[in-house]
Amino acid sequence: MTVFSRFAASVALALLVISGSAHAQGASVAFGGLKHDASLPVEITADELTVDQATGSAVFIGNVVAGQGEMRLSAGHVQVQYATENGQATGRIDKLLATGSVTLVNGAEAAESDKAIYSVGGSEIVMTGNVILTQGINALSGEKLTVDLTSGSGRMEGRVRTIFQTGGNK
Repeated sequence: MTVFSRFAASVALALLVISGSAHAQGASVAFGGLKHDASLPVEITADELTVDQATGSAVFIGNVVAGQGEMRLSAGHVQVQYATENGQATGRIDKLLATGSVTLVNGAEAAESDKAIYSVGGSEIVMTGNVILTQGINALSGEKLTVDLTSGSGRMEGRVRTIFQTGGNK
């Protein structure tokens, strides 16, 4: 099944779920292109870096791009929280907290939002605020997108809206 076919089938199913209940505010859909190996190293570039040893965090400011494998997260500001053991930072990244025109790209899929939290250890990304997910020429929007990077599954919540391009001109 092609990526487009999977996306179309998933969104069609999501629309059925949404239309079936007046109270539905979310949709579970498959985001196969967002499947990702979170054990890969993370490379971050930015205009500026500030490190706080006391809190075990680092802040990257200006044109921030965090890459891990094929996945790229870009934002104006990214705070890195390091994992701790016995009160000491381990040097292992626990979370990336991104704000300011956040964009996530992995393969043919891309998502934009106001904020994002990437839990590296939990292999999960939560994007909030004006979320737009695009797959090719199709788009899905809402207020919150939660993606499990291990399985590639996700959930869009908060007045979900989709646009399908049918390809036909009549």
